Amino acid sequence: MKKWVIAVLAIGFVCVLAWTAADLPARPAVARSLPVVAALDRMIIPVAGVRVEELKDNFGDARSGHMHGAIDIMAPRGTPVLAAVDGTIRKLFTSRAGGLTIYEFDRGGNMSYYYAHLDHYVDGLREGREVHRGDVIGYVGSTGNAPAHAPHLHFAISVLPATKEWWKGEAINPYPILVTRGITEERFEVRGSN
Repeated sequence: MKKWVIAVLAIGFVCVLAWTAADLPARPAVARSLPVVAALDRMIIPVAGVRVEELKDNFGDARSGHMHGAIDIMAPRGTPVLAAVDGTIRKLFTSRAGGLTIYEFDRGGNMSYYYAHLDHYVDGLREGREVHRGDVIGYVGSTGNAPAHAPHLHFAISVLPATKEWWKGEAINPYPILVTRGITEERFEVRGSN
């Protein structure tokens, strides 16, 4: 009998705690303001010839159990990939998911721009190289976990932490930035194929 009384009291206590927790007001969302970055004034759409109306907002889509956190810009294999802003190539990296990738930091070192699934880099690209908005840095491909039949650029922007560790940046959606401030670069002849 004593065990039953203890069990009933324990269940009652848990119920009271749950009820009380349900009555607590939700913590207000903290508005985090992103740094004002001059590089975001105008930005090249990072695939040559792609127009604003061709972009799709798939930033929040689910991918392999996590949020995508980037946009995919579809284009024929071999289409030039362009530096979105003036900056510095900080990391050239091959990963299982992203395939052949580039991390570019803006001039102020506040933002990171990530280009993934590249077919190959432009000749001479190296870490530490300064690039200007619109410079060719690579070519659209389907490396990493991208489907071979769907070449595209996986493009992400993140706010860098004070430590400048690009893998710890806070992702922001490139789509609204490109739609409102994006410039299409058409000076390249696109010879790619799907």
